Amino acid sequence: MTLSHRKNLLNIWKRHGIDFAPAQIRLCPSLEKQFKDKYGDDFSADDFADSPYRPISRPHVETLPPESFMQFYPDNEFSTNVDISWLGVAYEKTPSSMHMSRRYHPMLNFDSLEQFKDYPYPILRWEDNQEALAKAKQEVSDLNALGLASFSAGPIFIWEMAWNMRGMMELMMDMTTGDKKAVYHLDRMTEISCFLAGFAAKAGVDVVHLGDDIGMQKTIMMSPEMYREWLKPRLRKVIKTAKDAKPDILVAYHSCGYIEPYIPDLIEVGVDVLHPVQPECMDFAKIHAEYGDVLSFWGTIGTQTTMPFGTPQDVKDCVKRNLDIAGSKGGLLCAPSHMLEPEVPLENIEAYITACREWS
Repeated sequence: MTLSHRKNLLNIWKRHGIDFAPAQIRLCPSLEKQFKDKYGDDFSADDFADSPYRPISRPHVETLPPESFMQFYPDNEFSTNVDISWLGVAYEKTPSSMHMSRRYHPMLNFDSLEQFKDYPYPILRWEDNQEALAKAKQEVSDLNALGLASFSAGPIFIWEMAWNMRGMMELMMDMTTGDKKAVYHLDRMTEISCFLAGFAAKAGVDVVHLGDDIGMQKTIMMSPEMYREWLKPRLRKVIKTAKDAKPDILVAYHSCGYIEPYIPDLIEVGVDVLHPVQPECMDFAKIHAEYGDVLSFWGTIGTQTTMPFGTPQDVKDCVKRNLDIAGSKGGLLCAPSHMLEPEVPLENIEAYITACREWS
């Protein structure tokens, strides 16, 4: 008997076995359009891949309207194609890719703790979210009925939210000097992340999706000592919030880049699934051999290499190799390591999905 997508994925990530290899993709806008041109306007990436999960809705957040954040950009030279996020971060968009965007930081020139305390951080209150929580619980129930796993509306960040608001160099300098501005700002980000993770857990999701890009292409972004002082205890708090509300919840954690030195820390604070094990930066076979008994994985197919520049057969070979490494006990949702960008041929995406369906 074939298991439901939900049961199969949970078994995989608990390393209880694998019934079939699920597929999962994210497409940039231009690829989405190419697929719609080929398959029709009803095309959905989730349906096309037969994705095993869906995210629930976000909770209600009280924040300023976008135009109100313009006070923090007195000397802006924005183009007309700018969005301002719920955190006040301005994104200057490009037409084909959500990732190739210039960011402007509302806290860039803050030089006092008082400026941080006066900033209009988003406000999340349980009393404002009873209706949203009821809706989210219903969404989880509906996904269960469809045999699909439920995820938080994520990923939920601490570090990335913080530096996008402050500026990476500025926040790094605050942390390096032990500045109280960094303590206050990161604590506020942790409060927001705890609320979002707790909301998802109370809604009953199977997986809370956390993350922070803490690796670069060939090295880690900060020393292990700095990570353990500034980010690890805050991540631990977010995970504890989720697991206190739902002890059997799985924690999936995203970071691009080389993060191998941090993996023991991530395991220690309660991460269950590591995403994406970017193959241009880390060797999945090595990581699996070292941590595969205590950690599961999601990703491993290169979106800088195999997906855009390999042949369809290269894609199929990579999928088979990585699924074979994980083996019959499961432990891997084999998927592209990030959103697929305009350079990726449709044939390679189709080959990836076919390879997952053919593996056994």
